[in-house]
Amino acid sequence: MSPLFALAPAFPARSRRTSLFLSLAAAALVLAAPAARAQFNTPSPGTQVHDPSALRPPAGARVALVEFEDMECPDCARANPLLKEAAAKYKIPWVRHDFPLPMHNWSFNAAVNGRWFDTKSKAIGDDYRDQVFAAQPTIVNPDSLRQFTEKFAQSHGIALPFAIDPQGKLASDVKADYALGQRIGIEHTPTIWVVTANSKGAPFVEVLDRTKLYQMIDQALADTASVAKPAPAAKPAVKKAATAK
Repeated sequence: MSPLFALAPAFPARSRRTSLFLSLAAAALVLAAPAARAQFNTPSPGTQVHDPSALRPPAGARVALVEFEDMECPDCARANPLLKEAAAKYKIPWVRHDFPLPMHNWSFNAAVNGRWFDTKSKAIGDDYRDQVFAAQPTIVNPDSLRQFTEKFAQSHGIALPFAIDPQGKLASDVKADYALGQRIGIEHTPTIWVVTANSKGAPFVEVLDRTKLYQMIDQALADTASVAKPAPAAKPAVKKAATAK
């Protein structure tokens, strides 16, 4: 018999009070659990867009994906492979904006790092973001982010400086993206839109159910397709040379 059970008879009243307390506590947790699940798992009704100026494709594109992301956000990490795959499949731009949440202790630094790698090439910058998302569970603080970033730089043959952003310009760019997201009305990450130019349908649609992303892109491409191709110009009539009589 364990010491716990051996002592139990010596304190019957306390044991009953403890059992009652634990029972009440367990009941309270059971009652609170649905509310907690509802708080974190209820689908968002959608972002109330206050400033739609940024929700359009880059010049020359009919359709694009626009995302506001936080590299420490687990749901952003889950969305990242899908968005990358969709952009490649449909050959449409994927416009990524930084929206590092204040509650996360290394996401702002990661956003600045991504901007620094962008200065080497946009492809390297995007590869850095993709790899951070893939390695997200192993990055727990700014120090481990620095170690990850050093290894990434070495794998690309890049010398990582001790001070990545000594003048604070890249940090200002990240803050500008965050301010843009606030003007739009963003309240969570990731926030993703399919945006269109000269569309017969809505100029932007938020992706609330990512299982329907491809369907939404198909619709956006259909809505921006030319209604009718212009008729070819008529060829000028060729006059026959007059024959001598």
